[in-house]
Amino acid sequence: MIRRRPWLERGSDLAFRALFSLIFLVAGVGHFTEHEAMLERLQSSPWFELVASLGPPSAMLHASGASLLVGGVGLLLGYRTRLAALVLLATLIPITASVHLAPGHVGPLFKNIALLGGLIHFAVRGPGSMALDARRAVDGA
Repeated sequence: MIRRRPWLERGSDLAFRALFSLIFLVAGVGHFTEHEAMLERLQSSPWFELVASLGPPSAMLHASGASLLVGGVGLLLGYRTRLAALVLLATLIPITASVHLAPGHVGPLFKNIALLGGLIHFAVRGPGSMALDARRAVDGA
């Protein structure tokens, strides 16, 4: 029989949120620091023409990078966590569809599918304990 340890459960909420947010923070930074390489990868996508018809690919990379950073920070801090998860979902779905639904991208595709599952968790359940959202609820904000 496993005994519940509330302090460990609270710590795991924080660890899950913090470690999970790292992939979005690193990816967001990459959209700016590796912009040309990401643009080339997007251009090699079989869906590039569709993506380019929606707007300038370079501008979309910058916008998605900003969304990943803002959502990643929100998730990390547990601040407006549900909104941060929804922003990340709205950013990750088109990235997955335009870049990873291509031959030879099965690994990244399923990584993104797993990330979508984690984001659904936070969108539905919120940040868990040890989050700024929990502090806002206590303060009545």
